Amino acid sequence: MSIADPIKIEDYRELARKRLPRMVFDYLDGGADEEHSLSHNQVALSSIRLTPKRLLDVSSRTLETELFGKQFAAPLAIAPTGLNGILWPKGDLALARSAAKFNIPFILSTASNSSIETVARCSNGEKWFQLYVLHRTLAQQLVERALNSGYTTLILTTDVAVNGFRERDLRNDFGIPVKYTPKVILDGCLHPGWSMALLKHGVPELANFKTADASDTELQAALLSRQMDASFDWQALRWLRELWPHTLLVKGIIHPDDAVRCISEGADGVILSNHGGRQLDTCVAPIETLAQSVAATDKPILIDSGFRRGTDIVKAIAMGAKGVLLGRALLYGLAAQGEAGVDHSLSMILADIDRTLANVGCPSTSALTPDYVKSPF
Repeated sequence: MSIADPIKIEDYRELARKRLPRMVFDYLDGGADEEHSLSHNQVALSSIRLTPKRLLDVSSRTLETELFGKQFAAPLAIAPTGLNGILWPKGDLALARSAAKFNIPFILSTASNSSIETVARCSNGEKWFQLYVLHRTLAQQLVERALNSGYTTLILTTDVAVNGFRERDLRNDFGIPVKYTPKVILDGCLHPGWSMALLKHGVPELANFKTADASDTELQAALLSRQMDASFDWQALRWLRELWPHTLLVKGIIHPDDAVRCISEGADGVILSNHGGRQLDTCVAPIETLAQSVAATDKPILIDSGFRRGTDIVKAIAMGAKGVLLGRALLYGLAAQGEAGVDHSLSMILADIDRTLANVGCPSTSALTPDYVKSPF
């Protein structure tokens, strides 16, 4: 069997590397600084060992889970990721449709290439919206648009006070709009499939910013600079809580004390994340603080960063996470084969979770407990 017939996420990563120009693949694949956080996320997951139980009936298994009062097919969600349209035309829509087919939530990024409203029209699945706060007025506009479009959960991302120092992107001079240097043009010619799709569909735009009401000069400046509001604090979280009447999650949390404080300020749960290693180098992996965070609050704790296999997901659920967000694990499939690649990637991960459940002697993800793992954390 060749890599043209993927059997694991790493196969899709290699297919994506071959299809994408260097600067686009590096944007997808890269992390901050020396990329120690990027690699450590997976190292930390690998350091946890499964401890199977035997002579238990696992002839019938289920991955179904309840989260915030709703039933989903698995304890998974598609993580919020920006600029998906540069990986595959209308990439956000492909991800949203795939999530709906598999009955898991899709989380739309503020930095998406399809607008809040477009995704709402094109997908009948569970839709959550992730908020970057560049400017309070813009944030309020985005929250209101998500609310009016039927998004059920709002996710505040807190780990981008300033943009991470992503050396691959800096060396490639990567940005939107794409700068057509001779090097970029040559790389595009060497990747004709990607280039033809870009020519046919056009260079993707940051759709939510394009449709925002930038009627005052201060807001226009915030949009042009693309810099986050580094002053956003606990008081601002309370302001956001008042704006949003449904489920509110806070993403980018690492320290258990912050998880507790988020809940006390009105959040319905938190997402442990180091932004997939894209923001702060040499940061601890979220899985390293999961057990402490779960012990500190009875509200749902979700997690992302570094998850590639079903065994990774089983470990996190056993340690108390209520769900795992998948980012690059699905974006490689998107970049390689579009919606079909996302579908197949999800199918492989679900099959891996099911296989792992059988082999550790557990009939369901909801029955996983800490004694199914041996963790150094």
